[in-house]
Amino acid sequence: MTLKSVLITGGNGNIGRLITAKLIAAGTRVISFDIPGTHSADGVEACILGDIRDHALLAQTLDTHKPQAIIHLASLLSGSSEADPATAWEINATASITLMQMAAARGIGPFVFASTIATYATDFPDVLPQDAPQWPSNVYGATKVAVERFGYWLRSTADFDFRCVRFPMVLSPFAPPGALTAYPSHAFTAAAKGEAFTFPVSPDTGMSTMFLEDVILSLVAFTNADRARLTQPAYNLHAYTFTAGALAEKIRTLWPAAQLDFAPDAKIDALIRGWPNVIEDADARADWGWQPAYDFDATIAALKELAEG
Repeated sequence: MTLKSVLITGGNGNIGRLITAKLIAAGTRVISFDIPGTHSADGVEACILGDIRDHALLAQTLDTHKPQAIIHLASLLSGSSEADPATAWEINATASITLMQMAAARGIGPFVFASTIATYATDFPDVLPQDAPQWPSNVYGATKVAVERFGYWLRSTADFDFRCVRFPMVLSPFAPPGALTAYPSHAFTAAAKGEAFTFPVSPDTGMSTMFLEDVILSLVAFTNADRARLTQPAYNLHAYTFTAGALAEKIRTLWPAAQLDFAPDAKIDALIRGWPNVIEDADARADWGWQPAYDFDATIAALKELAEG
């Protein structure tokens, strides 16, 4: 199906803007909601600037623009969540649950929630099952689990079209500086600029990964998927696995003078090693046709093109 209108919270961020462009190209009206000081992509129907905790503004946005669906991206990231757990819970959990209740009361759906494998604990087997128990080891993951559970409750009691997708590590040219799992993106960016980079993990450390473009494509496809085909409230995604050492070798083939070394941070290295190298995503592939367009080599080629563009 092709949706008529979508509200994207966190819509002025890099992911939100890229999703906006694809939805508009497909003929969907987009309303963007984000914090003051941010700017929306071209072509949006409206850009609402405010705090996701402002319930009155959210209600006004829904009643004025009447979106058919919501893609909920607004969230504090992991580092910020650990630094201020109370605010993280207000933004990531409470505000998200309030928005879902507002959407359910107005018959808005699907409601697509961007979650993460941080909802799981670490030290799972290399192939993480779709139905693995979720016992997150950080505040960020805990807030995401809370939203998932409330969304599932609304789905089962009020026929709310709640949809959740959990992403692994994402390789992106726009990776935020403070993200612990973003070292591959930071290494690539530094090499492209001729700057030295020290990997905070061991050469043989790796985890399940996706390229940014596949994140965008998956969210658009999932939002537009036929509800009747969805057998799960939440889906895990996986594209490929690589190690930090393999990334360093790839970078050196592109920039032979790249200054790369390794000085593993015990905490970061243990965190990455504790997450799975492969995530079972057969349900997503069967139910709504998820299929990554980018493997590791294609990702490197795309990142090189972006760096040189």
